[in-house]
Amino acid sequence: MIGAGQLSEALAPIARQLDFDVYICDPRTEYRSVWTDSEVTFLDGMPDDAVIDFKPDVHTAIVALSHDPKIDDMALLEALKSDAFYVGALGSQTNTTMRKDRLALFDLSVQAIARLHGPIGLYIGSKTPAEIAVSIAAELVSVRNGVQPVQRRDFQLLQTP
Repeated sequence: MIGAGQLSEALAPIARQLDFDVYICDPRTEYRSVWTDSEVTFLDGMPDDAVIDFKPDVHTAIVALSHDPKIDDMALLEALKSDAFYVGALGSQTNTTMRKDRLALFDLSVQAIARLHGPIGLYIGSKTPAEIAVSIAAELVSVRNGVQPVQRRDFQLLQTP
């Protein structure tokens, strides 16, 4: 995970329950200093260097959650060059389009940029960090299991009397 904010705190225990080892990189010491979860491993340095040093493989998912292009974008650039099975970033559709435009300025193929999942997670109408974490975890499991994440928006909301 890139970024150690509230969303990472919500996602980390879910990811561990889904058999992911959790590594976090965030150069902002104020975010790292408040973590109490001893089951995550913090990676030092800038996120792009951490991604390179980590050597992502086909069993690796990289999620950018800081919502700060200065922290996320260079890490995503390196992640998209890797064999990671999943690379995703937090942000709106507009932010995702702008991010892909920025990534296109570097030596990335169209196919590499197309690997970026964004906005990250399945659409479930999530609002809170816990709900967003559930949506991200669902997408990670879907991709890991080789199932194309599908959004079913043709459902009827149940009305309670």
